[in-house]
Amino acid sequence: MNDYNPVGIENAIRECANHIAKGVTVVSNAYSAFLAADRAYDQAFARAYIEADGAAHERKYIAELATASEREARDVADAAYRYARDRARALENELMALQSVSKSVRGRYAVAGRGEGA
Repeated sequence: MNDYNPVGIENAIRECANHIAKGVTVVSNAYSAFLAADRAYDQAFARAYIEADGAAHERKYIAELATASEREARDVADAAYRYARDRARALENELMALQSVSKSVRGRYAVAGRGEGA
């Protein structure tokens, strides 16, 4: 944003706030997808472990290999959730920066033409 006037900053703040509001749904959906993938992985692992033959440590590795695709799906969902969460935080930081710029610009406009700050 290069338009440092009150109206331009207000528009940028409004746009950022709208992105934050939409981001809540994105983060929520990503987290729900992660939980579903995590649950599916846990259940698949438990089934594979129970069905495997051998000693306990062998059954664990057999179950790990048998559920590699579920684990990958869970990891992808986790990465998507973390990205959405981090993007939401970045938008909140952007909003705070815009609010700071707004306060500064309002202060400058308040003293404009008074000979102060020149």
